[in-house]
Amino acid sequence: MPDSQQGKSFAVGTLAGVNPPLATARFMVKAARLGRLDSILAPDHLISVFPKSIWDTDFTPQAKSVGSPDEQFDYAPLLAHLAAGAGKVQLGVGVTDPHRRHPVLLAQTFLTLAHMTKTPPILGIGSGETENLDPYGFTWNRPVDRLEEALQLLRLALNSTEPIDFTGKYYRVDHAPLDLVAPPDRMPQIWIGAHGPRMLELTGRYGDGWYPWESMGPDEYERRWKLVRASATAAGRDPDAIVPAAMVQILPVRARSDIKRLLRAPGVRYLGLFASAELWARHGAKHPLGQDFRGLIDLLPHRLSRAEVQAAIAEVPDEVLHEWLIIGTPAEILSRVRELADAGLRHAIIFPSSALVSNADAAFGYGVVLWLAARLRRSLRENATV
Repeated sequence: MPDSQQGKSFAVGTLAGVNPPLATARFMVKAARLGRLDSILAPDHLISVFPKSIWDTDFTPQAKSVGSPDEQFDYAPLLAHLAAGAGKVQLGVGVTDPHRRHPVLLAQTFLTLAHMTKTPPILGIGSGETENLDPYGFTWNRPVDRLEEALQLLRLALNSTEPIDFTGKYYRVDHAPLDLVAPPDRMPQIWIGAHGPRMLELTGRYGDGWYPWESMGPDEYERRWKLVRASATAAGRDPDAIVPAAMVQILPVRARSDIKRLLRAPGVRYLGLFASAELWARHGAKHPLGQDFRGLIDLLPHRLSRAEVQAAIAEVPDEVLHEWLIIGTPAEILSRVRELADAGLRHAIIFPSSALVSNADAAFGYGVVLWLAARLRRSLRENATV
């Protein structure tokens, strides 16, 4: 474990449902509170990452209660609604972008949310994804440049006590007041969804947290986390003040003999398409969505026909799924997450992909999330006292 992480607590969160009925998201927050989870993040999508063309009960049992995957709640009023029942569970978005959401409006939204929550809300932000931008005509030119400028303006808007002046290539603010302030100890936290070198550098300069969604092993996680820390140090910031987080997708099984059954499920196999062509190539396979496909960032699920989805998931190698997901018994998954903790991870947003298979597998999966949270907190607390 890196010396800088010794003695730090470990946090576990999960994702909120953003489809109707609203009761599902309320239930998730209640379960998180009772199970002592630390956070709930809501995605910010206009459409789902799952294609409507194949959305039926043969694909996932979730289709029984969710008529269309593209029925997506807006995260801001959803989080405001959930705040009343969240207690000390940290609420946030994971992640939005500066193309659809102006930085000043993001600041206002999260400063408002800070008045509704008991803990600092998490403002997760990245450079954007094709599915949320291209179909709706949002400008998506030089996304990392725009994000960098947005982060500068966002910091000003959250912290300034005077009218804001900002002149950039993408944003201009002229002596504009924003007098809304967060209550004490509830300043929104900016978590940046970063993977590449420049995004990691921006995280160190501007972020309160690092929140990658791509699956990576402990060596790669530690390598990228060191880049974030080096950037923070170079910018004169305390790298220990940045939260090293990650999306952790698990596929838990009661016994290893169950793995084959879960890997055959269409919803699980579809997750392999989220991986990049580069990851597929490591296993000697060609990604069906193109040799330059970068993964979820390039996905346009609503343009895939049922036949195209079926053909694509038929090509997913099991080896890709084993790299993309953490698969195994609860004890095996705990061991894998501990390896990430040893590499620096301190806030895992854990999603049980088994929820795509059956209601029984969903219940078991979320039970494993609660079990992992308790075990990880205990084991790291014990390590801190050694």
